[in-house]
Amino acid sequence: MSDTTLTAAESTQAHGVKLTDAAAIKVKNLLEQEGRDDLRLRVAVQPGGCSGLIYQLYFDERYLEGDETVDFDGVEVIIDNMSVPYLDGASIDFKDTISEQGFTIDNPNAAGSCACGDSFH
Repeated sequence: MSDTTLTAAESTQAHGVKLTDAAAIKVKNLLEQEGRDDLRLRVAVQPGGCSGLIYQLYFDERYLEGDETVDFDGVEVIIDNMSVPYLDGASIDFKDTISEQGFTIDNPNAAGSCACGDSFH
């Protein structure tokens, strides 16, 4: 039986999204607080917001048909196949500074975003 664990470089190729170390640590901490080991981070793009598309990040226990999944050092990130093209090359980070707190998504596919940064096109 071969080892199917992917390196970070290989894993980002499965759905094209990268999870930074800071974001992975924050997700692990949140999962520990939940006290569950059956949850993974789902990232999706949905219609909405003032620019047309909004990001959704939430914990999910389900696998849906067509999901792309990558493990980042124990943090599983799932993206549905409809969202993959919008998120290819994106990087999810976690900021905890005076001016910013929370998860941020740096997406090279976003042509523009709204003033609040919650939606893009």
